[in-house]
Amino acid sequence: MFPRRQNNYFPDHPKALYYYFFLFIYFLLLLLFFFFSASGVDTDRVTVSVMEGDSVTLHTGVETNQQDRIRWYFNYTRIAQITGDLSFICTDVQCNEGTERFRDRLKLDHQTGSLTIMNITNTDSGVYKLLIRSSSNTDSEKSFSVIVHGEKSVKEGESVTLDPVVKNLNDLKMWYFNEILIAEITGDQSKICTDDQCKERFRDRLKLDHQTGSLTIMNTRTTDSGEYKLLINSSRFNIIKTFRVTVSGEYHFGHSVLFYFNSFRKLIYLN
Repeated sequence: MFPRRQNNYFPDHPKALYYYFFLFIYFLLLLLFFFFSASGVDTDRVTVSVMEGDSVTLHTGVETNQQDRIRWYFNYTRIAQITGDLSFICTDVQCNEGTERFRDRLKLDHQTGSLTIMNITNTDSGVYKLLIRSSSNTDSEKSFSVIVHGEKSVKEGESVTLDPVVKNLNDLKMWYFNEILIAEITGDQSKICTDDQCKERFRDRLKLDHQTGSLTIMNTRTTDSGEYKLLINSSRFNIIKTFRVTVSGEYHFGHSVLFYFNSFRKLIYLN
């Protein structure tokens, strides 16, 4: 009988099989690398911090032509667009519904595609997404995290409520005062002042709304002045809201004040 011919192309040895398997994975990863490199998608992220009432311009950093398509998004809503020589502000119905957030406060530069937000408010804080598609079908993407700070004053002895205006009940919410954790909401559980330093400063003066995540400081003192931060963690994005509180020493009996203000950053990514 003739001897069995060995197949050199598909060896039966386990080590050889492992070798070809890893070689296949290597070339697959290499192929994916070149594919995404050739797609021409460029991402960049810029953080902008402004005071309430100011105007801020988000620059594209490019000169557009009539073949470029530019879209601006704010929290999943398209708020401005340039297609050829036509431009639109608040093209989506959502932009003019509800609070009519940006009515008459957006300005779009036709030459560069830069977006200006005038008379900015705390509710304008968030992530603004820029998407540019050039005539060569190259996509360029840029993110701007806009943080709007607003300082509020309250007289000593009054109460102040910091309302995040976020209704996601399942998110992790953590309140900080000058980098000290003072309150936390996890699912259906909430904690207030688990730290000794927090207990000494805010003993029995903090109230946490489990439904909205808002924090109320009762019987305020001048030592309560400072920066309060709310960190919200979810599976899709992170939010940081900043509240600046100033408590003055003057107090009048029988007065009560309630402030709602928020300032925050959102990292989201377009689908």
